[in-house]
Amino acid sequence: MLEWLQLQLSAALPGRSTSDEQSRRLHDAELTGLATAFRVRLCAVAVIALWLLVSTAWPRNIYYLAISLAFLALSYIPYATRRHPAAWTIKLACTILDVALITSTILLPPFGDFASDWPIQTRTRGPEFLYVLLLLAESALTYSPILVVWTGGIIIAVWSFGINSIYDRVDTVRFGDAGDLTEMQALERFLNPYFVGLAQMWVQVVTTGLFTLFLAIAVLRSRNTLIAQIKDNAVRQSLARYVSPDVAHAMGDDGPSFGAPSKREVAVMFVDIVGFTHMAEKRSPEQALALLRSFQERGCAVLLPSGGTLDKFLGDGIMATFGGVEPQTDAGQRALSCAFDLLDAYAAWNAKRTLRGAEPIRVAIGLHFGEVIVGNVGTSERREFTVIGDVVNVASRLERATRDLDGRLVVSDACLRAAGGVPPGRSFTRTLTVDIRGRDHPVRAHLA
Repeated sequence: MLEWLQLQLSAALPGRSTSDEQSRRLHDAELTGLATAFRVRLCAVAVIALWLLVSTAWPRNIYYLAISLAFLALSYIPYATRRHPAAWTIKLACTILDVALITSTILLPPFGDFASDWPIQTRTRGPEFLYVLLLLAESALTYSPILVVWTGGIIIAVWSFGINSIYDRVDTVRFGDAGDLTEMQALERFLNPYFVGLAQMWVQVVTTGLFTLFLAIAVLRSRNTLIAQIKDNAVRQSLARYVSPDVAHAMGDDGPSFGAPSKREVAVMFVDIVGFTHMAEKRSPEQALALLRSFQERGCAVLLPSGGTLDKFLGDGIMATFGGVEPQTDAGQRALSCAFDLLDAYAAWNAKRTLRGAEPIRVAIGLHFGEVIVGNVGTSERREFTVIGDVVNVASRLERATRDLDGRLVVSDACLRAAGGVPPGRSFTRTLTVDIRGRDHPVRAHLA
């Protein structure tokens, strides 16, 4: 039990068991909770103020309306300072003032012309204590079980102090002031307007304590769930730096079942810098890698929004698939449109390079469509999600064929048919057949 409490408290305390980035995100969620608490209180005060205006006689309703506005102002202070380094200290202090304000409003009669002739002891008997519990409910919106416990403890302490202060007045009638009473005598004493009994206070204290405990546990569970979500998102974001984002997302959703072997129709694309080895020889390692990163970043900026999966970086090339991670009925269309968009992106890059006197980059793209095997390959120590099959080989060969054909893009006829035709505003320069090593028959393809 002690170990469980230590584990739970470590999650409840800011900055514990989480990295700096995760702590920042958790802190942001807590700040959002403070803002939400203020908005909820704003709505609650509006409802209560309207109720008091209707149910309370003039001019006492104006008195209670002023109290409601003061209560709202106390909520605005932690909201306005929620990004201050001492934000939580301010919130804890304002909680004390909140409880003190509501308790004094309930137990102390209005002053001056707002006062009534009823004894102060009668103010301990009404249901107004429920208003205090609204503060406890509000504290649950902040993802902070510590604030819940603090609020519950302050409510118990301040309310008990207020009730006992009235109980100790010299004009208060108590059961303990007399000996044995008959039932009618006890009832008569209970109905005395100056009577105060502590039984109701103890019921309020015990139920508030239990309510605080249950609510703190519920908030702690919610906080742990939030932390788990933050960690999961952080893992996915970190994983997405090493694998394609859609692969990282699928791995998080499917868990151990991800990458089970299956067959499906996929578009496979190869993109390569022609003559990169020669270009790299004329540059420093830093310059060569900077050029390669620029090529890769521009490619991924087009590929990923198009619904493609970055299968892998192949030195100075890119292998991508469409419909590999999740089946896509329009995989061919997506791939063909992406190929033309890549040509546009690299052409724009070359235009910028030419303006500053840099050597233009020639990019070659090969694209094929067909049935492949998708799944995980590798060892138990390192696995890789990829596609394998003849389609991959053909796509790679089509990309290589651009050099002999003096083109930038070679698309197989199978991919063009899967795409439903050439995208609007696009065109090929000619249709031809390409001999593929290892295949008995040439591949009908289109050159751009």
